[in-house]
Amino acid sequence: MTVVVVGIGADGWDGLAPLSRAAVEAAEVLLGSDRQLGLVPASVGALRQAWPSPMVPALPGLVQTHAGRAVVVLASGDPMLSGIGTTLVRLLGPGQVRVLPAPSSVSLACARLGWAVEETEVLSLVGRPLELLHPRVQPGRRLLVLGSDGDTPAAVAALLTTRGYGESTVTVLSELGGPAEAVHTGTAAQWTPTADPLVVTAVECRATRGTAPLPTTPGLPDGAYENDGQLTKNEVRAVTLSRLAAVPGQLLWDVGAGAGSVGIEWMRAHPSCRAVAVESVAERAERIVRNATRLGVPHLRVVHGRAPEVFGRLAPPDAVFVGGGATTPLLLDACWDALREGGRMVVNAVTVQSEAVLADWHARFGGELVRISVQRGEPVGSFTGWKPAMPVTIWSGTR
Repeated sequence: MTVVVVGIGADGWDGLAPLSRAAVEAAEVLLGSDRQLGLVPASVGALRQAWPSPMVPALPGLVQTHAGRAVVVLASGDPMLSGIGTTLVRLLGPGQVRVLPAPSSVSLACARLGWAVEETEVLSLVGRPLELLHPRVQPGRRLLVLGSDGDTPAAVAALLTTRGYGESTVTVLSELGGPAEAVHTGTAAQWTPTADPLVVTAVECRATRGTAPLPTTPGLPDGAYENDGQLTKNEVRAVTLSRLAAVPGQLLWDVGAGAGSVGIEWMRAHPSCRAVAVESVAERAERIVRNATRLGVPHLRVVHGRAPEVFGRLAPPDAVFVGGGATTPLLLDACWDALREGGRMVVNAVTVQSEAVLADWHARFGGELVRISVQRGEPVGSFTGWKPAMPVTIWSGTR
């Protein structure tokens, strides 16, 4: 059974390419939203079925119900851009899905704005948290935000303003490609709500004078984190993350996560990076959730429990960071055994006892053993002197 997915734009039936129109006319079953089904003229005699809610769990049953019939799925624009086409390919396999796209809202928006598509960052907030926008908000960046309703532009503008980007230009493009197409432009700080549900929100990020950037490179300022002192300091964090080597799509265990800074910055490195923060203190676990949400990685998984007892509930990691607890019996062994082949493990130590453990690990497994000492300039009377922080010993190895 091959399912045909037809992209249809705001211009409706008249805007369909001949090949797409022929596919719809040959359908025995049409699946889509009420709005999409309403764009197909009554002369097309296929059975029409609107998507149930929730849609995704119902898909396997719908496909099975109509097995052996010519099924056409209607989608908005390009079905492979955060659309039903991608979902069906994952469910049925690429050989069982034929996709006939229309111009995407992204292509149409960039055409109207004169933006190069390849230089524009696209983020879908359809069914996803608004906080995912945080890492993308950077000085000078151009963003296209796809939302599920007319409330998205106002929510984006409020986030920008709160972050110190109220001077950013916000352009809302509605009903792209249709007869009711409209474009509204303003600044984030002065944005007024819009009600049209079919909108794309374009942002040219401009920071207010004095707003410090929060880059996606390792080593965010320590002040970016709510913490109780259990925080891997930013210079050490940058070195630690360089050895963990965040790779898109890979999973990190942040064991004894404290404020969650290492797991958070691992996930900020790329939208597909995943992390689990393991923390035994309930108050700290709750704090990690707040930090992750505020810094744009709300999907960080926080596990409240003791290591290594909770490891059996976790997927095998591609990298493990142990920021404290190196002297816990069998903890490092459990972390090492859980690693996938080629996985990286990094352990930090500040006490003589934990340093001895790392020296033993270096003797047994090799890897790298380095010690970092950071000194900060602080006032000494009317002069400036150096105040040393506690040195940190770092062991890193690849399984």
